[in-house]
Amino acid sequence: MRTDRTRAHDRENPGKSGPPPEFDMVGSVQVAPPAPEGAEAMTILVTLPPDSPGTPPHRHSGPAYGFVVKGAVDFELEGEPARVVRAGETFWEPGGDVIHYQDGNHLADEESVFVVTMFCAPGQPMLTVVGPEELEARRDRRAPRS
Repeated sequence: MRTDRTRAHDRENPGKSGPPPEFDMVGSVQVAPPAPEGAEAMTILVTLPPDSPGTPPHRHSGPAYGFVVKGAVDFELEGEPARVVRAGETFWEPGGDVIHYQDGNHLADEESVFVVTMFCAPGQPMLTVVGPEELEARRDRRAPRS
């Protein structure tokens, strides 16, 4: 979805020539939970080799917002059906207690790449892997799989 160009960029800029930049809205989050107090924002680039299963089920200490740059990524959060996020699409996860089940490469013959910005609680790791006992205890929270 294309948004109007930012009017401030259309103003005269002495010594500069050429057209103004264009801005395209690629995704947005309507209601976001707050980041943990004192959160550290980090942006990472993740490259998934062909057929990579991605990270095992895990959680983040704060919210994360990402954009698939290339390929397609299998994406599943606790309580939501699994879906495929393709190049040019965004994804959101609230972090905290929500388990992120899948983030693997959907493609068997090409790499997939995504960029994600996470707001991590101070002193906590970027992600924490969830063990089999907890996955079993929370299996009723996982959306039915086809």
